[in-house]
Amino acid sequence: LSALFLMMNTIQKIWADGADNSTSLIEWAKQQFGCIIEVVKKNKIAQGFHVLPRRWVVERTFAWLGRYRRLNRDYERKPTSSEGHVYLASVRLMLRRIHKERLLLEDNLLQAT
Repeated sequence: LSALFLMMNTIQKIWADGADNSTSLIEWAKQQFGCIIEVVKKNKIAQGFHVLPRRWVVERTFAWLGRYRRLNRDYERKPTSSEGHVYLASVRLMLRRIHKERLLLEDNLLQAT
């Protein structure tokens, strides 16, 4: 977590799964970095499927990453190789998003002239 904050020092809030309900971790992050860790918990009363707040963001990201063959199964022997493939897939996703926005901007400029 310390390395994450060194790379991305603008993080203000982290959403964590209900399994990460450690008060010592929450307090440590608040004292060290001034960051809030919000634990998304399941509703104890509700039965069956129900949408948890902000959980969809994590699930959507895993779905996007899972579309890459090297990430849909763990083919790698070393964790660093798997991590590298996650970075590559993330870069590809961001490049596609940037390219799409650029094409839309060019389209709008052409229509305006």
